[in-house]
Amino acid sequence: MRFEIIVSLVATMIISAVLTPFVRKFAFKIGAVDVPNKRRVNKVPMPTIGGLAIFIAFTFSTMVLLRNQIPSKILWGVFGGEVIIIATGLIDDIYELKPKQKILGILLAALWVYFFAGVRMRAITLPFITIHHLGWLSLPITLIWILAITNAVNLIDGLDGLATGVAIIALSTMGITGMFFLNVGNIFVSVMIFALVASCIGFLPYNFFPARIYLGDTGSLFIGFMISIFSLFGLKNATFIAILIPVMILGVPITDTIFAIFRRLLNREPITHADKMHLHHRLMSLGLTHRQTVLVIYGIALIFSFISLLYPISTLWGSLLLTIAVLIGLELFVETIGLVGKDRQPLLNWINKIVKSTTSKNSH
Repeated sequence: MRFEIIVSLVATMIISAVLTPFVRKFAFKIGAVDVPNKRRVNKVPMPTIGGLAIFIAFTFSTMVLLRNQIPSKILWGVFGGEVIIIATGLIDDIYELKPKQKILGILLAALWVYFFAGVRMRAITLPFITIHHLGWLSLPITLIWILAITNAVNLIDGLDGLATGVAIIALSTMGITGMFFLNVGNIFVSVMIFALVASCIGFLPYNFFPARIYLGDTGSLFIGFMISIFSLFGLKNATFIAILIPVMILGVPITDTIFAIFRRLLNREPITHADKMHLHHRLMSLGLTHRQTVLVIYGIALIFSFISLLYPISTLWGSLLLTIAVLIGLELFVETIGLVGKDRQPLLNWINKIVKSTTSKNSH
């Protein structure tokens, strides 16, 4: 981390903080406002498109302050995808797009970065299996990856400061991992990651509870899209562990998304059906306040991030055991808070049966 990079990142943070009030006024002018309803937490009309401030600060940082640190093909190739995703988010925040239209916007942005920035997964190495070059499968796998990660971040944007804070934790972990474990030629990825972290930090004071502006789909889609892009730079020739690291770093949004899909399939509802059973909804139903819920989820995100940092220094068997332990712990947590449904607790019920059978044997 050279001194000029650190100065540029501090400047990025300040630019984001200065821009946000102007974006807030602009949101009211163009009608990008969340009006309170049954599904929304806000009690008063709230300006959205806060992600526009993050995007402008990040773009100025990468295009002007840090342009010498980033290859121009990557810079311009990724920028095209950013513009498409920001346009999709802006239209959604003002007019409200249908889920299919939103997915189309994400796919167009993903196609752009695939062809113009060369952001793609080229090969996968699985344990005990030789390298498998993806060939034509590279395109669909890359598109699915970008779509899944972008949507996962978009889904957790339900409380003041939640998605922004979780993104800061996830991106910082990715940046640290990149600095130590990516090869020297790819160090620009960490520089770009920390530029986005700085942009988010500048925005967070306005977005944290009680929020004065929302991230909006403009922000959550943009941040999710950028996280998926950054993770792919480390996954060009992906190993099992390399894939696990970003998945673990994004443990909170991925968990929420996967269990939302399970919940809707079990209830025979469309996958795109909106409900009030997400992670933050469940924690609040247990009696936590808005601020406490956000802080608890930050804590969970930090735990996931710490676990992800253990993977690069673990053996293959150590990584497999770590993953199994995380999955069991996660299932117990999900069942305890009733993320899939209060009556769907197979692991807890099984543990209860074992405890009852052993205690009844001991009492005899």
